[in-house]
Order: sequence, then structure tokens, then C-alpha cells
Amino acid sequence: MRVGIIGGGISGLSAAFYLEKERTKGVPLTYVLLEAGNRLGGSMFSEHIDGCLVEGGPDSFLTEKPWAANLCQELGIADQLIGSNDAQRKTYIVVHNRLIAMPDGLMFMVPTKILPTALSPLFSVGTKCRMVAELLHPPRPMRNDETVAQMVERHFGAEVVDRLADPLLSGVYGGDASDLSARAVLPRFVDMEEKYGSLSRAMLAAHNKMKAVMAHAKPRPLFSSLRDGMQQMIDALLERVDRSALRTGTSVQSIALRDGKYDVTTSAGVESFDALVMATPARVAGKLLANVDGKLADDLRAVQYSSSVTVTMGYSMQQLSGLPPGFGFLVPRSEHRRMLACTFVHNKFPHRAPADKGIVRSFLGGSKDEAVLSLGDQEIESIVRAELKAILGLDAEPRFVRIYRWRGAMAQYTTGHLDRVARIEAAVKSRPSLEITGNAFRGIGVPDCIRTGQEAALRLSLLAANAGQPAR
Repeated sequence: MRVGIIGGGISGLSAAFYLEKERTKGVPLTYVLLEAGNRLGGSMFSEHIDGCLVEGGPDSFLTEKPWAANLCQELGIADQLIGSNDAQRKTYIVVHNRLIAMPDGLMFMVPTKILPTALSPLFSVGTKCRMVAELLHPPRPMRNDETVAQMVERHFGAEVVDRLADPLLSGVYGGDASDLSARAVLPRFVDMEEKYGSLSRAMLAAHNKMKAVMAHAKPRPLFSSLRDGMQQMIDALLERVDRSALRTGTSVQSIALRDGKYDVTTSAGVESFDALVMATPARVAGKLLANVDGKLADDLRAVQYSSSVTVTMGYSMQQLSGLPPGFGFLVPRSEHRRMLACTFVHNKFPHRAPADKGIVRSFLGGSKDEAVLSLGDQEIESIVRAELKAILGLDAEPRFVRIYRWRGAMAQYTTGHLDRVARIEAAVKSRPSLEITGNAFRGIGVPDCIRTGQEAALRLSLLAANAGQPAR
């Protein structure tokens, strides 16, 4: 069986790696990966600048999701995994140009400790009263898919949406709490509300259970990364797949299904495959599959995306002497700034910079500010430096600046998302030779992308193995 993989990001490369593993076991298959760009790895891109390690895209992944760490184990680079410096894990919220620390005991946006929340200047007295009253919420099934903003406001009020829910989700999804689906983005919260009513009581119960389990286990860092950057995973993958099967600079223009095979028209000509792994953004997969399955294509094209800009600036530690401890800060939209968040990279991952240097990484864009991508580098740098000065008092000339634009990189799980995903999965299941991977369905991070690539490869390997069996 000949498999075509369209897209050379982490999802496509993971699919290629797991197909290669099955091929070496004797499964009768070959594969070709087609990537329109000139490099592989998508947004996973690392650079060494002035002795510092700079990430263009994701700088880490959630430790609790196992697929990325498992892949590193299979690639032989598990000894290169590093954890976030959680002793320094403090996050601030910008309120009227002041950094206010998120209170102790706040789990995502739900308070589990009364006193720290009661004493925090992050919330008004009215919001604090809402938080106390929230403890009495009765169980409530969610009959309709509502937005995260609607759900959080019902429990804690509009101020918590503005100062916590929206900035937190902007950092993860590049989206807006008033657009994102509670069922898709916060499924645990939906389950908690149905069982407990109060999210605070539910989270406290979960926290106590976790403490009991962790009492006999070694604590794990919240985030994991690789010593030489996230691109170290890409480089390791490239060493373990068939390099002759990887074709960069090859854009796919159309796909047609003829006699049970997929004819893929590329910038280099037409190729025929027995099976396909679509490892592109959903909107691209939808466009390419329009002549294969119109309804599936429509659902794929309906998945919305947001864009982002990351701005990394390097400084000497002397220049950053006024920086507070912690991982960084989030900026609510009510502050009317272009920046969404800022990470103090040298605190989160000390391995990223020498002891005498620091890295400040800012994020712009998101679903409400696509226009920032059209600005020039100088204008973007000026915006970030002006806002860092206003928020942190940081007015020093950076040693270096790197700006990365990621257009349409973040899938938006808007209301109705899970119904759409269910239709997509049903359509794909009806076509065993077609697989669709990536961050557009049931998980936005690196581990979820790896999981979709692995699952696609294993299903197609099983198909190839069964096809290769002699008839009985």
C-alpha cells in the first residue's frame, strides 16, 4: 500500500515515523510526505542567538499528556527532556498597567482557597461575593453548547471572564472566551457542573484526590520541553524516517478519487496513492477534499483559525533587574493593548539562556487582532517595546529581537465544534483509506498532534497488513 502524507508539520512527521516503524516490521507499505514549504516541522522551530535558545513557535508541551514524551522515548531523546522551573511558577494579570499575581489556590480560573482569593486585589468585592455564593450552585446539565464566557459568567461573573478566562484562553487558543465552546475547551468543567454544580467544590474535591495520589509519587513539572529546543524533536524524527520520501517545496493543488485510489495533483505533477493522511490545517484539507467528499469538505472548511505573532527579545540580566519573579503575565482585552501575554523565558526554562542573560517573549494577534500580521517588523517591535515599558518599566535596548508570524495556525473550537468533529470522524471512518490529523479536532497542543499522527499511521498499517493477507 502506498500512503501519501500531505503536510510536514509535527502531525505529518509523526505519521511518517509510525508508518516507518510498521514498515520495518514487515507491513507492506510505503509512504511519501508532501510539504509545500521549504522546511519541515511547521511551527516547531528553534534558533540559537547570542548564546540563547529562541523558540519560534511552541516552547513546551503539557507534561500530563503523554504522547510527546512517549515519542521522545521512542526517538531515543528522552534523556533530553527538561521540565519547567515550577518553583518560579507565578503568573501575573495586568490591571491598569499593574502586575497583580494570580492568587494561590486558583486552579485555571477556579478558586480552591478562600483566604488568598479574598485578599487578592485582582478581584472586586462584588466578584469575591460571587465566588462565595458559587459554592452553593446546584448541579446543572448543559443542554446546549454554550461559550466559555457564558459558563464562567454564570458561575463567577463578568470580571472573572475579563481578567482570567479570556486571557488564559488567548494564551492557549489565541481565541476569545465569548466564541470558544465550553464543551470542547473545558469538558472537565462541564462534567463537574453536572455532578457538583459548584466548580469550586468540584475542583477542590479533584485537588484533594490529586494530593492523595501525589503524596506517594514524584511531582512532575507542569510543562516539558527539550534541552536543545522543540526543534530537537523534529530533527530526531527526520533521522528516523525515510528521507528520500520527504518532499519539500511541493504544494498539493487538488485531489481526485479514481478507481479506489487518490490522484494527487502537485506542483511537480500527478501521483497516485492507495491511502492519504491529511496533515494540513482543516481549511486546507477541506479545500483539497472537495471533489472527494463534499460534506466532509464543508465541515473541515468550517473550522475557524486564528493567527499569532511571537516577539522574542534578549537582554542582559542587568537590564532586567526590575523584572518580577515568575513565568510572565497575561493581558486582558479590557487593557486595550496589542500584547496578549508575555513569558519570562529564562525563569520558565533557565536552560534557555546563560546566567547573565534573559529572554522576554511576547505574544500578539489572536482572533480579535489578525491585523497585526500585516504590520512591518519595526512597527511590531515598537508596539511591544512601548507596552513593555508601560507595564514593566522596561526601557532598555534589547540585545536581539526575533519576530515570527504564524498565520492561521491555531484552530478555534467555537460552539458546535464537537458536533462538527463527530460528523468529520464519521465521514473519515466510512473511508478507511483516508485519515485526517492535526490540532483542529480534539486537542490543540503538540502531544495531541502527535497522537493524531500516530493513530492515523496505526490504522493505515492495519489496513495495509490486512490487504496483504492471502485470501482464504
